[in-house]
Amino acid sequence: MGAGFSGVLCLSGFGYASAADGPSAIGPTEFSASLVKRVEGRRFEAQVFAKGDRIRLEYKYAVKTELGYSSIEIIRLDKHESWFLLAQRRQILPVPIKPEEILPIQPSLPGEKSRTLVGDATTIGRASKLYEVRVDYNGRNERFYEWVDVETGVVLKLVSQDRDWSIEYSRIRLSPQPDYYFEEPTGYRRWAPASATQERG
Repeated sequence: MGAGFSGVLCLSGFGYASAADGPSAIGPTEFSASLVKRVEGRRFEAQVFAKGDRIRLEYKYAVKTELGYSSIEIIRLDKHESWFLLAQRRQILPVPIKPEEILPIQPSLPGEKSRTLVGDATTIGRASKLYEVRVDYNGRNERFYEWVDVETGVVLKLVSQDRDWSIEYSRIRLSPQPDYYFEEPTGYRRWAPASATQERG
């Protein structure tokens, strides 16, 4: 399925406190923010709402799925699913989440092998710690620069050193997020492949 920029946009929703010897858990963070992702010269934008292991993405430009275009994606890490809302069809397209496709809020990256504290930094006007992180995604080695917010432990910016790929938050607001943002909308039904819904005759 071609879900446009959502391929590495699933989010892991726990905040971490950073320290010289690496991040340490402080619990989940609720916030909203603007997100910009750059991939091979292309720019994608979304508004993000985070609540624990539940995330809502409202895309500035709708992303393409196998059933049409979707402007809202709900990430449910507790269910290991991503839901694309198809407004014209009044349907939900559920997609399994892959660990290597998680775009982190937490500093720890899938396949992480090592991290080195580079030093103190400032990004989007917030005090942060800058790390160099090395990962191995199923045999593919990659290096990242990662800016972690000192106050919340949220990853503010992540930049690959080995390919044209980066994400960055801006205008972060720390505030409680409503539960209904992360539930199946009323009047929508889940889509399933025809082979799974046909009755034996």
